Amino acid sequence: MSIYNIVLVLAIIVSLCLIIMVLFTGKADAMSGGGGSIRTNFKGKAGFDDYMSRATFVLGGLFISLMLLLNYLASNS
Repeated sequence: MSIYNIVLVLAIIVSLCLIIMVLFTGKADAMSGGGGSIRTNFKGKAGFDDYMSRATFVLGGLFISLMLLLNYLASNS
């Protein structure tokens, strides 16, 4: 199994996880941007929506990185 195939499988898994995260985020929350501020409840702890937004952001960055790596591997093979 080549490195290209391994990265391709990882990209498919990350893309499916990203789709699920965006669907779980709720109505228009995924595209709201948020301005970088983290909402907290009255005890000062981050809520579930904050963790979901952060996980969606991380998965999006990982997806873009994997796509760039796939492009590089495809052009050099």
